[in-house]
Parts: sequence; C-alpha cells; structure tokens
Amino acid sequence: MASSLSIESVSAGYGAVRVLSGVSLRADDGETVVLLGTNGNGKSTLIKCVTGQVRPTQGRITAVIEGKSHDLVGMATEEIVGLGIGIVPEGRRLFPKLTVEENLLLGAYRTGARANIGANLEFCFETFPRLKERRHQTAGSMSGGEQQMLALARALMASPKILIIDEPSVGLAPILVTRVIDKIAELKKALGLTVLMAEQNFQQAIRIADRGYVLVHGKIEFSASGVEDLRSSNVVRRLYLGL
Repeated sequence: MASSLSIESVSAGYGAVRVLSGVSLRADDGETVVLLGTNGNGKSTLIKCVTGQVRPTQGRITAVIEGKSHDLVGMATEEIVGLGIGIVPEGRRLFPKLTVEENLLLGAYRTGARANIGANLEFCFETFPRLKERRHQTAGSMSGGEQQMLALARALMASPKILIIDEPSVGLAPILVTRVIDKIAELKKALGLTVLMAEQNFQQAIRIADRGYVLVHGKIEFSASGVEDLRSSNVVRRLYLGL
C-alpha cells in the first residue's frame, strides 16, 4: 500500500532564531526526493522537524504509511519510527562501543519489526557484506564509509516504508560517497521505499533522485519536477556550479 510524506507551510527555529519559513514539499509513494542546499540553509532543521527532534512553530507534516495518514507534528521520535519511518541521521550517531550486530539489533526495537529481525539481519548482511565480516567488531573502530553503511542498515532493521536520510556524504571520501549513494538507490528499489534525502553534494544526489527541492535561507527557492529541471535551474547553477 502507498506510503508518502507531505510537508505543508512549515516554519521552525531555535528560540528567537527562525530557520525555516513556510517550507512545503512532498515525497510520493516510491519516490526518491532530494532536499538540496549548502550548509546553514536549514536542511537538517527540516529533517529534525520530520523526525520529531524539532517542533515546528507552524505548518503540518503528514505521513501516509500503507494507506493510513498520520500527523507527525507533536509526536516523539520513537513514535515516528514506530510508524515505519526509518531515520539515518547526519553524523551516523551509532553506538561506538557496541558491535556491528548489536547496533543492528537495536535498530529493530520497534514492535512492527521484531518479528522480522532474522530476515532483516540476513538482508542487511547480504546487502552489506563488509558488515557481516565485521559483525563482532565495535562500530567506533570502523572507517567512515563502513559506519555510514551500518547507519543505513540499522534504519532498515526497523522495516521502514519511508526512509529519511540526512547528509549521507558528510565526512566521506568521494569514492565512498558514490558507493553510499549507489546503495541508497539499490535499497530503495529492492524494498520499494519512499526516500527523502537531504544532501549538499548536488552531483551525487541527482544521480538517484526522481525530483528535488532547493532550500535557500530557510525557504524553498526552487521546486523541480525532475532531474533535468534541477540541472537547468538558474538557482542550482548559481549555488553549485558557479555560473
């Protein structure tokens, strides 16, 4: 059944500092939608609004999970995950002193995923063979690329229908960024996920995007109906290509 995400006229900030002003976007069933923007323009704040870490001062955030609508504003992060929304946070946020396998099992804490722990764990190890090789190694001792793969796999252990990914390329060498982005595309196709990904690496993001939005100073500066629209956008050319 259909799973989608809708953000309508969301404003948010920290104390007296407003970061987002009237942001609206959507990710329809089975789409990969990218939220583009350079550092400091509000991408992570918007992701935190969606995931319950920042409460909007106005606006609506609605998730449809397998045909059922849910108002996310005011819900705690664990409740949002419990609906079937997987989160891959910026900076990965793993448990560094726990093993790879322990991190993965913690990702399966939501009630709806517990019956599928064995199958999900097997899927993660098939998808990320390096994690299987290092299942007993502590997460903090792995490379940045391996940790990002573990963060993705941990989110998959929750059996999500919608996947929210914040800045997957941060801190990674270019070749590792390519691998991570490719894995996101592979997982989306294999599991039929709806994906919202915040990313500042324009060239990598558009390789897997169906559509996208450009966030500038907390507002949607450009909404693209397809990848070609993003490539030809004057906003994108100015911010990313220096043209």
